[in-house]
Amino acid sequence: MEKTNVLIVEDENIVAKDIQHSLKKLGYNVVGIASSGEKAIAIAAEQKPDIVLMDIMLQGEMSGIEAAKQLRDKLNLPVIYLTAYADESTLNKAKVTEPYGYIIKPFKEIDIHTSIEMALYKHGKITEMIKERDFLFSIVEKQTTSDLIFVKSHSKLVKLKTKEIYFVEALKDYVTINTLEARYTIHSTMKDIQDRLPANEFIRVHRSFIVRLDKIGSIEHPNILLDFGGLDKEKISQRITKLIPIGGSYKDDLIKKINLV
Repeated sequence: MEKTNVLIVEDENIVAKDIQHSLKKLGYNVVGIASSGEKAIAIAAEQKPDIVLMDIMLQGEMSGIEAAKQLRDKLNLPVIYLTAYADESTLNKAKVTEPYGYIIKPFKEIDIHTSIEMALYKHGKITEMIKERDFLFSIVEKQTTSDLIFVKSHSKLVKLKTKEIYFVEALKDYVTINTLEARYTIHSTMKDIQDRLPANEFIRVHRSFIVRLDKIGSIEHPNILLDFGGLDKEKISQRITKLIPIGGSYKDDLIKKINLV
């Protein structure tokens, strides 16, 4: 198994050497030591480490926080902060860069090891998820018809006819696409899904719900009841029979769409 490559960014030479020694004992490969943010970015671009251990307070004009932001945005590198500064102001500035860990000095070797392994696992999962999402979207964008979408289900892409969709519901960082037969949960946003569904067939009625227009059976404000076309309700799951709320800011658009007389 290949060793994990680590870049150390620390402006105190003794501390940097101590960290390097600890990392080597733990089985990691140190690809470089940088004493400034500018040098860290240069080394990272050349050596392409797997992870960066970053001190927040550095020599030079660039802080560790700014360096971490550039390493994330330009090179997609996970960063763990190593710092003796744990005041509220520093934490607030640091968390904006979405670090994968935050270790307060002085620290033990087990702290470094645990933080690195957790960060690498999390970064790997996020990278894999983004690749899958982009792959799915690339397929959807190449579709020649608007009556089909592809959704990821159990590590495969399933072709789904849009006329089979009853509603879409937001669940934090995920959305669920609901049909009579199945429920598909994917990592996406309501806006992305709304943009990929035919605008003349679907409408967003709430910040957390999109409904297919011809599936609306009745409206008993502030809720929508779905139309099942004569299907035996005992055979319809509780999931699909739920009431769909109407958000106040979406009410006018809904009235326009349903051709109210």
